[in-house]
Amino acid sequence: MPRPGILSATPRPLILAAVAGAAAFTLALTGCTSASPDADTGTPASGGTLTYASGDAEPTCLDPHVGGNYPQALVSSQFLESLVSLDADGTIIPWLADSWTVSPDGLSWEFTLTDDVSFTDGTPLDAAAVQANIAHLQDPATGSSTGYLALANVTGTEAVSDSVVRLTLAQPDSALLESLAQPWLAIESPTALARSQDENCAAPVGTGPFVVESWVKQNAITLVRNDDYSSPPADAEHDGPAYLESIVWRFIPDSASRYAALQAGEVDVIDNAQPDTISQAESSDTIVHLDAPRPGASNRIELNSGKAPFNDAAVREAFIRSANVDDAVSSLFQGSADRSYSALSSVEPLGVSRPDLFDYDPTAAAELLDGAGWSETDSEGYRVKDGVRLTVVFPVSTNQSIPAEQSVFEQIQATAKETGFDVQLTKLDLSSWYTALGSNAYDAVSAPYTKIGPDVLRILFHSDGITPAPSGYFANHAQLNDPEVDSLLTEAVQTNDTDQRASLYEDAQDLILEGFYILPLYDQQNHFLLGSAVEGARALPTVSTPAFYDAWLNR
Repeated sequence: MPRPGILSATPRPLILAAVAGAAAFTLALTGCTSASPDADTGTPASGGTLTYASGDAEPTCLDPHVGGNYPQALVSSQFLESLVSLDADGTIIPWLADSWTVSPDGLSWEFTLTDDVSFTDGTPLDAAAVQANIAHLQDPATGSSTGYLALANVTGTEAVSDSVVRLTLAQPDSALLESLAQPWLAIESPTALARSQDENCAAPVGTGPFVVESWVKQNAITLVRNDDYSSPPADAEHDGPAYLESIVWRFIPDSASRYAALQAGEVDVIDNAQPDTISQAESSDTIVHLDAPRPGASNRIELNSGKAPFNDAAVREAFIRSANVDDAVSSLFQGSADRSYSALSSVEPLGVSRPDLFDYDPTAAAELLDGAGWSETDSEGYRVKDGVRLTVVFPVSTNQSIPAEQSVFEQIQATAKETGFDVQLTKLDLSSWYTALGSNAYDAVSAPYTKIGPDVLRILFHSDGITPAPSGYFANHAQLNDPEVDSLLTEAVQTNDTDQRASLYEDAQDLILEGFYILPLYDQQNHFLLGSAVEGARALPTVSTPAFYDAWLNR
């Protein structure tokens, strides 16, 4: 049984078999529901073009090694593959590597690659190819953030043979396999990687079931079937090439326009569905809702403890006590999101939930501010100390925060104002938002971060995360610098003892939550809506990106 306060859900693959006339369904945060067991989806049919409409920001580069954000993962999951994957229970399973071993000291891993696999440019998948990918991710010139941070413990590689590659580590890494399962560490053709970065960004080359045929920026990416495909993950539903002939990956930023296109049959799948459209879809008999929350961290507001005013724990707690998150989530998300009280997603088994720390209590907030010296107010009712207003600069990425989430921030702004905080929300495009973070021009920020497993805590809250990766991105936006937290997270990643690892992560989470460094909101939302013609699509149990290898069109 899980300990009290520990989230007990496990990652599951989310598989969809939609049929005309079947009732829409939602896959719950802690499990999954399938269509009616009596539904007869028929025999998969080959051919046809699936049109996908994304509301996420269009990537500036299709190579997920460069930078490493979720929009890249969404599309690259269709044409790039990883060494390993996850199954329904969250267990690591083979993919491009069919087996692996680790040395007794945990400092050496050997991966045996799947036989007779080639990249779509004809380059063979071999140990040298894996070496080239590790080198590419670790090369500062690549500008990797997610992949670079995930490989922080890897110090060297060796081709033991054509089919066996060895990774050498500076210290044991219990999260290595989870990291290698992520799309930001997918394996690309070394021949293609040798091209210029611009060329590789335009059309990365993988081993996947689809190939990038063209990319018309600000319009669509066209993917075509790889007829020689031979390397599905161990949990795929079939072998051989994909059923779909092609995928057109469109970018439609406006939520209403995406949903209208789905209703009209102009597109087959949309992402970033808003609460109102989810509600409409669930009463429809022609649209199916796939709810696939991401692993890793919860969606949360991080408070910059590296400078005033949030370098004072009392002020951090006062801000959190001033935020009426429960009412905002309830009213704005219409049941499509549950309030989180954890640093981790509900799909992470080792997440600690502490609702006792996040009550809306403006009276307690006021007392905390009085005690911290913010006892005066100005003519507009904001707290003042030594002539300085209690201001919270809060940049918001309009590409990463859906309208409902932006409204949550506005409601937090309003309730915090009643206590005396001047929360200055600034809506920015993704590039400007990254610039604000990189220049430390923020006091609070909501920065989604997806990583399989509890090791995301090390990425987000170890003091090493204050130092930027070569891309310029740093992940510890709370700028938490606590030797005790560092020690717990370092020890956790170095042990393979299940119980010890769980205890260390629990202790670290308690310190993070009790220090009021973050305000948890809800899981990172992944809501996909699919037309009833789409069958066999699923969300991969790695980072919940959609997968269309087994998908086909019933029309």
